[in-house]
Amino acid sequence: MAATIVVETPYLRMLERDGWFFVERPNSKGIVTIIPLTRDSKLVFVEQYRAPLDRRVIEFPAGLMGDEAGHEDEDPLTAASRELEEETGFRAQDVALVATTATSPGMANEVIHFVLAWNLDRVGPGGGTPSENITVHEVPLRNARAWLAEQESKRLLIAAKVFAGLYFANERWG
Repeated sequence: MAATIVVETPYLRMLERDGWFFVERPNSKGIVTIIPLTRDSKLVFVEQYRAPLDRRVIEFPAGLMGDEAGHEDEDPLTAASRELEEETGFRAQDVALVATTATSPGMANEVIHFVLAWNLDRVGPGGGTPSENITVHEVPLRNARAWLAEQESKRLLIAAKVFAGLYFANERWG
């Protein structure tokens, strides 16, 4: 059955289908989340302010697919490579798609593609686009959980997808 648009903005749309309300991003084909590992076994995290939470959040590098002119038909691996370099300044020699999942199936029709990226080379400063203000953190894989707990004690939030990413990292490299 077709959905009815209830509210629409340039970046989000609320829909109703059979009495169920949900959101979608009209300008995106999904999200990529990158689990990056440096050549010396460090995970690369990003920290940035997230307005809906009014706090800084620790995440893996991530971004929308197909949201920019010239990138409308991007596949997950291409989008992951682009976002990794933009946000962290690293380029991966190797990337692999490990999972495609629902982000919040009761609230959004959005899917997320988890991509492992390894054999990283520093090619730029990172930090994201001028509007993002991203801080990059390199943390030894073996110390990641303790480091995340330390960040939580400083009142930073940890994005849920970090814990899924740690599962994939430990499954592959742990």
